[in-house]
Amino acid sequence: MNPIRRTFITLLGCALLGILPVQAVDTYITVSSTTSTEQSGLFGHLLPVFQKASGIQVRVVALGTGQALDMGRRGDADVLFVHDKVAEEKFIAEGFGVKRDEVMYNDFILVGPKADQAKVAGGKDITEALKKIEAAKAAFVSRGDKSGTHAAELRLWKAAGIDLAQQKGTWYRDTGSGMGPALNTAASLDAYILADRGTWLSFKNRQNLSIVVEGDKRLFNQYGVILVNPEKYAHVKKEAGQKFIDWLISEAGQKTIAEYKIGGEQLFFPNARK
Repeated sequence: MNPIRRTFITLLGCALLGILPVQAVDTYITVSSTTSTEQSGLFGHLLPVFQKASGIQVRVVALGTGQALDMGRRGDADVLFVHDKVAEEKFIAEGFGVKRDEVMYNDFILVGPKADQAKVAGGKDITEALKKIEAAKAAFVSRGDKSGTHAAELRLWKAAGIDLAQQKGTWYRDTGSGMGPALNTAASLDAYILADRGTWLSFKNRQNLSIVVEGDKRLFNQYGVILVNPEKYAHVKKEAGQKFIDWLISEAGQKTIAEYKIGGEQLFFPNARK
């Protein structure tokens, strides 16, 4: 028999019997992540470096953080890469995740039209800005998608003493969309919007929009990574998923995150705890 044919038949037989090494058949993981890591271009920079180092492919499902966590609750992902610490800790407490590791941070910014109907440009207090927007009934676009950004926005409205259930009107637009599409809506409406800086820096369709409020410590935006609990879902790729997490928080992974820039400006700042 031809040697090449004999080798092929042997490998095929091993695969059918399930005795090939794990690395040969288990070469990808599914990561459910917030849209900001995808739409900012970070994954396009990060994942080829990880794949080259590990041989493991990463398939990303980009959703709002709330939806990403729900995907983990269903056991439809191996790893979560999200940015809503309160929701992440709840996910762990419910037994759906093994452990939460902090990976990196950036910040949220308030973006608004150059006309600045609410007169908030240049301010450093996000809650004062939201009060002025509500008082002026200036157009405001919300992601409205249970994402980490949406959760942060709702916390800030509450901190500003504004009950959206009672006070929002036609000036407040829920889009139910990711960061990029929500920014497009804000651009078309000349509206204010809370955005993560990473997506904003990579956003091209700015039209009349610019940053109007930044620098408030309440705009801090932390990202975490979680392995979905393999004891709850036996099909979770524990070893490959943990390799991805370990690489993200390693010196090599943290360096790769820090190296991602747009126009010379760094989008994410690594802060994994040693």
